[in-house]
Amino acid sequence: MSTQQLAIGVWRVPTSKGDRDNAFLVDGDDGLTLVDVGWAGAPCVLLGALAELGRKLIDLRRIVITHAHPDHVRGLAEFRRQVPDARVLIHSDDAAWLHRGRVPRGGRHGALGAVLDAMPLLHWTPVEPDGELVDGAVVDGSDGLRVVHTPGHSPGHVVLLHEPTRTLLAGDAIFNRGSQPAQGPAMLAHDPATAAHSLQLLPVDVTAVGFAHGAPLRGDQVARYQTYRARSARIPE
Repeated sequence: MSTQQLAIGVWRVPTSKGDRDNAFLVDGDDGLTLVDVGWAGAPCVLLGALAELGRKLIDLRRIVITHAHPDHVRGLAEFRRQVPDARVLIHSDDAAWLHRGRVPRGGRHGALGAVLDAMPLLHWTPVEPDGELVDGAVVDGSDGLRVVHTPGHSPGHVVLLHEPTRTLLAGDAIFNRGSQPAQGPAMLAHDPATAAHSLQLLPVDVTAVGFAHGAPLRGDQVARYQTYRARSARIPE
């Protein structure tokens, strides 16, 4: 799997086959920021991506987690072991989940989600974060990676806007697995209604969109995201 440049200083790293799961690397003032990790096999892929970009482990300064779900954090403890100086950052509303090592009971809306979260395969080695992501703030040292709190998929879900290039890293706020961007399955969300309303918080003026699940959108393709985002603004209160 190879990296894909979305914009100057922003790369997508597919952490599983196809476009199923993605992490992102963002170059900044003091080194690299990794956005999300992935499943247990992701650390090997991420280390390969750093080498492909000609970067060293010491260049990775922080790991930003968009939310504490297993497909984003199951490989985190192992990756942190290999890159111990990288700070782990997550929104305070998901920090307890990350430290717990699983999505807690009641953490998903649907019964199937509860069944899935009870499976040991979807638990992870607990990780204590080093700091918290704050809505509206720029991640320290990231050269303009702004946090937007978009609760619903999880209580502390965030998206990130790389302001220098207007690249949106959408986490699981939106998936791009079909012909058009869409929300993920409601049964996997903590609060589907809140997640739907959080779509209105997503920036419209972007030049590229990277999704945790699905292929990115660049150039003229971004209009597909903008059309979907415009529809979300018409969701009734």
